[in-house]
Amino acid sequence: MIQSVVLLLLVLSFSAAADDGDSLSIAVASNFRNTAEEIADAFTIETGVPTRLSTGSTGKLYAQIINGAPYDVFLAADMERPRLLSENGAGIEDALQAYVDGKLVLMSADPDIKEGNCLRALIDGSYKRLAIANPATAPYGAAAKAYLQAAGLWGDAESRIVMGENISQTFQFVATGNATLGIVSASQLAASSGRVRTSCRQAIDAPTDHAVHQGGIILHRSKMHDEARLFMKFLGSDAARAVMIAHGYEIPGT
Repeated sequence: MIQSVVLLLLVLSFSAAADDGDSLSIAVASNFRNTAEEIADAFTIETGVPTRLSTGSTGKLYAQIINGAPYDVFLAADMERPRLLSENGAGIEDALQAYVDGKLVLMSADPDIKEGNCLRALIDGSYKRLAIANPATAPYGAAAKAYLQAAGLWGDAESRIVMGENISQTFQFVATGNATLGIVSASQLAASSGRVRTSCRQAIDAPTDHAVHQGGIILHRSKMHDEARLFMKFLGSDAARAVMIAHGYEIPGT
């Protein structure tokens, strides 16, 4: 009952921000926020359609959507939630689109990491705290957990994990030194270049069945279907893809 009340309050708060008849309301996974802002600005310049972005973990945004939050477009950090929206009728089936692939990076801002080798510190256990996003609500967190399990490191790490509500909070835990190591998205490091000093960073690969394939979909309840389709088309344009690549993402199928 308490969870239902809290969720209702979250939906109402987001409804106030998102229900703007003059703007295309886009729910964006937190890892994609900076990239989405740049793409949305370019979209508005090209089409004249203003946008409003709301960010959070994919799981929380999904929960808001199925409970009535009035978004027009959902840009998730996985394919699962957009596909579920398509299957249950909340999303438009032919508007389901894989738009980008994310990459995991193991990083630290701790100057005491041996020889600047993040992976060695993770493997030999010479760290105090490891930050990952919540696997239950954040696809990057699920991918991080899957990587640790596949590498045989989850048992040692579990008791030392600091869990971020989303991947953005996870990054802050590491950048501020509240966690020795963190598994974050490559896009966050690209966005923080020159502002956050890292002692090490190393690309890591999640198991294939937990690779981060990000998908988007137009929601049925949207009153701006034409504008939403314009945005999704723009999301697949060369201009938008150039922004994604610059932010540390990979384009599906390339």
